[in-house]
Amino acid sequence: MRRAKAMLCLLLLPEAALAHAGHDHAEAPGWTLAPSVTLPLAITLLLYGVGFARLWARARRGRRAMRRDALLFGLGWLVLTASLVSPLHEAGERSFTVHMIEHELIMLVATLLLATAGAGSMLLWGLPAAARRAFGRLVHARSIAAGWGALSSPWVATALQAAALWLWHAPALFDRALASEGWHVAQHLSFIVTSLLFWWTIARADARGSAGVAAFCLLITACVGAALGGLMALSSSPWYAGYAAMGMTPLGLTPEEDQQLAGLIMWIPGGIVHMGAALVILYRWLKPGEERHAVSAE
Repeated sequence: MRRAKAMLCLLLLPEAALAHAGHDHAEAPGWTLAPSVTLPLAITLLLYGVGFARLWARARRGRRAMRRDALLFGLGWLVLTASLVSPLHEAGERSFTVHMIEHELIMLVATLLLATAGAGSMLLWGLPAAARRAFGRLVHARSIAAGWGALSSPWVATALQAAALWLWHAPALFDRALASEGWHVAQHLSFIVTSLLFWWTIARADARGSAGVAAFCLLITACVGAALGGLMALSSSPWYAGYAAMGMTPLGLTPEEDQQLAGLIMWIPGGIVHMGAALVILYRWLKPGEERHAVSAE
């Protein structure tokens, strides 16, 4: 639990300055290189690198697992960075479809990789010794431990991610996020936080033998995304005034077509990832029983 709490807290602290700083609406989308975006990403990577080097020097066993986790973390960090820094980010300000691709990369790819990378120890060991001890005392405080205990259930994590997804795609909140940098930051942070928590609890439930719970929560999440994406895809009028006011998108789509394509992207890739993960978990859960049955039949 200490490792997991450290991973989530340390990983999310630098993200507070991420998301939607330093962009404009020029003709060609550019890279988002504002320090408020790039510095937190760089600090996160630096902390991980220092922590990895320190633990690698101390390790006598488990270096293979360390390499695997470092690869997962590196891939997740690259996807998150590409989503927030590359021209995809600015293009999402002018096209709901591109914006949806950015969100899906964050919630389906980046946070999945980061949550399963076991990065807590690396990030913690990247801190100076005094800060490491202070952080350890903080995460073991009674109030923090009680709050974490309430949040670390797959059922709670599933509900929180579903709530964030539906609430932020309500027209009033989404239009406010498009118009206000602060609200846009809050939107992206809520997606990052809830999806990190969701994927971590799913991985933990699977590792602890609660594969049925993990698979069911993945099924619920697939249905939640499919319902919202389906409503967007089947709607004949745009939901968001911010995008509707822009008219034709750079992709050559009307606001209605742009929203419908965005809905399909939420509906189909999201469903594939969540259902695929559920099938993998169920397969691993059932495989030992099938192997025992085959042995007994011989």
